[in-house]
Amino acid sequence: MSTRPEEQGPESQDPEATPAPAAVRDGGRRGVSGVSKAVIGLFAAAAVFAYLLDQLSKYWVSTTMEEGERIAVLPPVLHWYYIRNSGAAFSIGENFTWVFTIIMACVSVAVLIFIRRVGSLWWGLALGFLLGGALGNLTDRLFRPPSFAMGHVVDFIQLPNFAIFNIADSAVVCGVSIIVILTLRGIGADGRKLSAAKQDGSAEGDHS
Repeated sequence: MSTRPEEQGPESQDPEATPAPAAVRDGGRRGVSGVSKAVIGLFAAAAVFAYLLDQLSKYWVSTTMEEGERIAVLPPVLHWYYIRNSGAAFSIGENFTWVFTIIMACVSVAVLIFIRRVGSLWWGLALGFLLGGALGNLTDRLFRPPSFAMGHVVDFIQLPNFAIFNIADSAVVCGVSIIVILTLRGIGADGRKLSAAKQDGSAEGDHS
């Protein structure tokens, strides 16, 4: 004698076979897209701001001051002191200008590649400052005298017992400082805590 299989009610259906609502399926993607747009926007704004401020300040210094001229701003703490630097900070590597040109170009390309992986506004801000500063000094290296790719950087900000620097240097330092703080706090480029990211990775490994 054959028996008919019992009909399964809605409660007994396989939950994995039930399609998720559209809002649930698309919500994560929309959220990631929204964050990505905000990160890219902040990154671009910070880079443009740092670059333009650097180039405008250098233009002002080079057109209103004589090289070697020193102007007191907030004595004895702050002076404008116009010099052209062929090396790095503290005049290091003055005979290797082309090396710094290559370094600045590599840094700029690396930032543009890495920004695609960033999901944190703070990381976007830091990388924007870093890119703007690198491009600011790279512009000097490429287009200022004495020759292409051997140009001398315009420096003019002088503090007591410290190297003379410019806005681009300040932007790079700000960007690196933010990255160091985020790293010390354990915040990855995607915006998540590094410990949480490791736990997610190990959980995925267990499921596989």
